[in-house]
Parts: sequence; structure tokens; C-alpha cells
Amino acid sequence: MECMKASVIGAGLAGSEAAWQLAEKGVEVTLYEMKPGKRTPAHASPLFGELVCSNSLRSGRLENAAGLLKEELRRLGSLILEAADRTRVEAGGALAVDREGFAGFITEKIRNHPRITVVEREVVSIPEERPLIVAAGPLASDSLTADIARRFGGEGLHFFDAVAPIVTRESVDPERSFVASRYGHGDGYINCPLDEKEYRAFREALSMAEEAEVHGFEDRFVFEGCMPIEVMARRGEDTMRFGPMKPVGLVDPRTGEEPYAVVQLRMDDAAGNLYNVVGFQTHLKFGEQKRVFSMIPALHDAEFVRYGVMHRNTFLDSPRFLDGDYMVREDDGLYFAGQITGVEGYIESTASGFYAARRLAAKLTGESFLLDDRTAVGALARYVSDSRITHFQPMNINYGILREYTREEARADGIKRSNKALRNLKIAERSLRLIDAIKKGESET
Repeated sequence: MECMKASVIGAGLAGSEAAWQLAEKGVEVTLYEMKPGKRTPAHASPLFGELVCSNSLRSGRLENAAGLLKEELRRLGSLILEAADRTRVEAGGALAVDREGFAGFITEKIRNHPRITVVEREVVSIPEERPLIVAAGPLASDSLTADIARRFGGEGLHFFDAVAPIVTRESVDPERSFVASRYGHGDGYINCPLDEKEYRAFREALSMAEEAEVHGFEDRFVFEGCMPIEVMARRGEDTMRFGPMKPVGLVDPRTGEEPYAVVQLRMDDAAGNLYNVVGFQTHLKFGEQKRVFSMIPALHDAEFVRYGVMHRNTFLDSPRFLDGDYMVREDDGLYFAGQITGVEGYIESTASGFYAARRLAAKLTGESFLLDDRTAVGALARYVSDSRITHFQPMNINYGILREYTREEARADGIKRSNKALRNLKIAERSLRLIDAIKKGESET
């Protein structure tokens, strides 16, 4: 049999997943990664699969589409989900990981795979070799970004993303904070309450704080899921209280009541020494971050081991160019994967790398592997390749893009379609039955 070969650019979540899936299917993979020789301003580690923003992979519950997407990938043998499960830290109902342990696990598995050759150099333009998966990520180098823009049109090829600060656990005031998750789901978060007077003073200071200059930044280019906290503060008196500072489901044991507002801190490492300020993505100047965030009573003496930063994200107008396999319609054998395709989020990026690789592997090996929009993985692929979309924007997985749960299905299950949580569970059950059937078919061949 002729040796099957493929190349992957980028060893982030999508690229690492893609390389792993191809190699596991018998394909010899060349994986190009510019680290450690070159990094973007948002990268701090030489490891593969580095998480540059939050350490949370979001909800693990099947009522939430992110939970379904993770479970599908877990059952399908995802490397990234294996790494997350191995390095999990307490975060209530969410799946959060030890940042260094997670990336370290991925790096070790990739570097030790006998069919993956890692080439440490920057790829400055899309090479002619095919098949090729470009998973350079939303933080692709300037040279590669310029080449992508030249090939696919430079208009609307970017938006900006923001990173939240990290503080040390020991610097959080225990007398002005409490440990809990919403609605009593474990003890995953340190909660820093504010009364109405403290909240209003904090919001005013945040609204007026000085931002770091980011070339080309405009609020309209910010992805809504990573809205800087200072932008949110300027949107309205209570916007933050209905967003990352919402107190719903949290009871302060000192008062027996929900606080007026609350800032949550989520564990960022397995040792429990570092905590991420949840939802506080920002591009304020570092000194302003220290001044304003220290107005939160429990953080008055907080030690910031990382301040928030703003970075550019790049994405394609994918419906114009990509098919349902993440392959470029006019360039057979050229695939894209990760956030550059317009899937937004860690797990979504992983899913795109997984599916692009498995569809490519199926083409190379002659095997059958196809997921439709009854699954979250398949629905994402369909969304980014839907040519009917005229104003494409990055999107997280959500039940709205999966195939509808019909009246006939609801009637057969004896439930009301208006019961959203139960309806979502039924959609998840439908999806996982399909995934299990595929897995059973693979094991029998």
C-alpha cells in the first residue's frame, strides 16, 4: 500500500487534534509549528495546545450544547478531551483544566507518536503540498495571515479577543469572599461579593479607566463571547450584573442572601494556587487593571500574576470558501481548521480539527466517516460551510444549529417541545446514539 501522507500547520488545539487523528488512522503526518522559535504576543508557553484565554472548556452538562460537543468528542477518541479529563480541576459544572498540565500532556503525546514528525519553523505562506490542513489559529503569524488574506480576501478577516487576569489564591481576602458554585453545584469558585455602593463605584471607575492602545481596535470588532469588561461596563448600569457579575444562584454565607453583584474566580492550576477572574477579559493598561480591580473588596491586596491583554483573532468568510469537510472548494486537498474557520471556542476548534482530519483520513483510506447536523460536530461543519449565510460571524456551538427536534419526535417521547432543557437532552440523546453506532461500526470492521 502506498504510504499515506499529510501535513498540518499549527500545533494548537485544532492542529494537535488533527495531527493525532490522522496519525491514529495510519497517515504519516508532518506537523509545522513556529514555537518555540517564534511566538505571538498572546503566547507564553512553548507547549502545544496552549490555552491563551480562559482555562475553562465550559459546561459539561448535556442540556448545554458545549457539554454535548465534549461528550461526542470524548466518545470519538479526541486527544484534547483526553488531555482535559486527565488534567481537570474543580470548577463546578464546567470542565476546567490545569493549564500547564493540559498543554504538557498534549505535547508529550504528539511528540512521541511514531507517525508524527514535528518541524519547528514558521510557515510564511500556504505551501503547495497536499493534502494540507491549515490550523494556524486566530493568532497566525503576520506573514501567513497576509497570505491567507491575499488568497481569500482581506476584508473582514479579523476581530479582536481579550484575555482575563489571573491572581494568586493566597492574595484573595478570605474574610470578604466565599467558596461556592451556583445553585450548590460543588465548591468550584471563589466568590467576591459587592454591595450596591461598591458595585456602582467599581463600574464608574471601570468605565473611565484608561485602555491600552490596540491598533485597529473598535468595539464592533469584538467577539461578543469575549467582550472586554470595560466595554461591558460602558453599555449600561446593570450590564455586568446580568453578565459575568450576576449573583443569581449564589448565597453569601455571611448574610444568607444573594449579593448585589459578585466576581467569580476559577481555579487555573491543579495545585489551586492560581485563579482566573471569570469574564474579566480586558485591554486596560496594566496599572489601571491593578487600580480598578483592587476596588473589588476581596481583591484589595490581590497579586496579579498575569494581567489581561487584547489580541487579534483572524477568521475566514468560510461559507464562501469551505465545504462541509472544512476543505476549500476550489483547492482539492487544502483544509482549514480551528477558530480561523469561524468556530468560536476551545472545544469548537478541537471539533473542527477532529472532523477535518477524520474526513481527510476517510478519503485517504477509503473508510466511511460522516457526521450530519444531528450531531454537534456535524452541525458546526455545516454552519461554517452554509453558503446561504451572507453576514458570517464566529459562533460557539449551540442547539440552534443542530437539526430540529420535531413535533413528531416530541410526541413519540411524550414531552412538550416548550420544555427547553428536556428538549435539549433529547437532542443530545439522539446525537449520542448516532455516535455510539458509528463507534460500534468502526470496532466491527
